[in-house]
Amino acid sequence: MKIVDLKTFVVGNPPPHFGGRYFIFLKLTTDTGVEGFGEVYAATFGPHTIATMIEDVFARHVQGHDPFKIEQLWRSVYGAGYTLRPDVSVMGILSGIEMACWDIIGKDVGKPVYELLGGQVHEKLRSYTYLYPEDGEDAQNFYGDADRSAEQAARYVSQGFTAIKFDPAGPYSVFDPRQPGLDDIARSVEFLDKIRQAVGTSADLLFGTHGQFTPAGAIRLARQLEPFDPLWFEEPTPPENPREMARVARQTTIPVATGERLTTKYEFARVLENQAASILQMALGRVGGILEAKKIAGMAETYHAQIAPHLYCGPIEGAANIQISACSPNFLILESIQQWGGFHSKILKKPITWQDGYVIPPTEPGLGVELDEEVALAHPYEDDRLHLEMHETPIL
Repeated sequence: MKIVDLKTFVVGNPPPHFGGRYFIFLKLTTDTGVEGFGEVYAATFGPHTIATMIEDVFARHVQGHDPFKIEQLWRSVYGAGYTLRPDVSVMGILSGIEMACWDIIGKDVGKPVYELLGGQVHEKLRSYTYLYPEDGEDAQNFYGDADRSAEQAARYVSQGFTAIKFDPAGPYSVFDPRQPGLDDIARSVEFLDKIRQAVGTSADLLFGTHGQFTPAGAIRLARQLEPFDPLWFEEPTPPENPREMARVARQTTIPVATGERLTTKYEFARVLENQAASILQMALGRVGGILEAKKIAGMAETYHAQIAPHLYCGPIEGAANIQISACSPNFLILESIQQWGGFHSKILKKPITWQDGYVIPPTEPGLGVELDEEVALAHPYEDDRLHLEMHETPIL
């Protein structure tokens, strides 16, 4: 079996854009007619530039390759051009290609990917969602309103969610890290207080930040959050220096979670070695693919750390997250985009199954989902904004 064809899709995610402004999907086809889908989570360049980069990598390393030879393909792309180091854009591209290869492998042998990576451990996967505004609601007002967030948290809990995430600590910029302002701290405490009152002990609270604080500032903030017992303090400092994040982890009772901006086992190894986090949030469309995520999960086991795959992306990466979660003994919780409805459902031929707060792993072979190509082609991304953008001036 050889890979003979590539097709890319740059898809605009319609309003309200939950999961990002666009999704980058790809399809590989073999000489035997087996098709595999993948998703690339790379935001450092415009998505159409990323699609051209996918085509370049395909022509150099993938066309004519046996999809079963994952390790060989991975090393070829990882070391291309005398690199042999984590590169966030290249690893995003490799992740999508590797994911599609696993989809092909599973379909060829008639098994879900999780059955090929040790077998299913979890019959259902506990999931959480961000707090999102209702359709038509002003998003800026919602995200700054602790009372509305508390109401929405209670609503999600009534649907079955047992964990919800929110990030009220303020904006982030390319000039971070910085000290949190007094208003940032007060607002964070208010959100935690009101949401905890709304949900009681029915749901864990996941406190998100985006690496915008210094270690000293993050410790200062964490001390104010501890009375509300959040399940985690997400990415309290920037991702470059896990030793500094470890200072935060040592000085708070809140478990630290990190990983959405990290790629490969090498970067996650430094997190574990420094004891910077006890919850690893690899994004499978960026980290290096499914097998790389399995290796990271295995390393985490030796430190008694857990995995909580990150998702601010489309449903193909979401499907890969489900596969690695189902076969990892140290799985903690899975990020969902609400109940996997809306466009995340529309763009798949069969939606991801969510029931009473849990995602049910599919039994279909491969990733267990199929991209609806007609829907993807009907929603081209025609803007020039990146998937996520930071403030480009200092936050005063």
